[in-house]
Amino acid sequence: MIHVTDIAGHPCQLDCMSLIELTFALLVLLATPGPTNTLMALAGAQGKRVAFVLPLVELAAYLTSVIPLSIWGHRWLEAAPMLRLVLTLFAAFWVATLALRLWRQAGLGVTKDARSVTPAQVAITTLLNPKALVFGLVLIPQSSDLTLGLCIFAGLVLIVSVGWMWVGARISGRYAPMVNRGGAVWLGIMAASLLGRALSA
Repeated sequence: MIHVTDIAGHPCQLDCMSLIELTFALLVLLATPGPTNTLMALAGAQGKRVAFVLPLVELAAYLTSVIPLSIWGHRWLEAAPMLRLVLTLFAAFWVATLALRLWRQAGLGVTKDARSVTPAQVAITTLLNPKALVFGLVLIPQSSDLTLGLCIFAGLVLIVSVGWMWVGARISGRYAPMVNRGGAVWLGIMAASLLGRALSA
């Protein structure tokens, strides 16, 4: 048995997951709409050349947080219980900022003045993505082979990110303002959810 803590911070005991179970769990969580996936869809809708590097940026950012969390995360949380709260508050603030920017630029449509999704935005959003806590503290540590689990995770990140960009590209053009406003509303909901989670902790 492996001792871990769930998202609420409560201790729990979990058996090692098979690689098939781990792959399915990672895929479902990665594909779920979230701050990073919203940005990837918007990047696909914008059709900018820089968008092709964004999946690699997302992967690098995820690995930067998930690898240390998988190895040392539980020790850090035991030593600094407030760390989870601080990360959640930072994430809520950043996601709210992104939502506001998207809403403001929605009226620009696909004109030259419209700001594209940047690698920096994807990197920061992914680093602060609450999903990273689930990947690094719960799912990947349950893998029977940590290294192989991380490799599966890396492959799925690239597949899912490209998939969300493809979805965004299908609704580009005249629908871009609608995509921006929809993304802004969704990010705003997630920011409120993160803030509520932090305040109720």
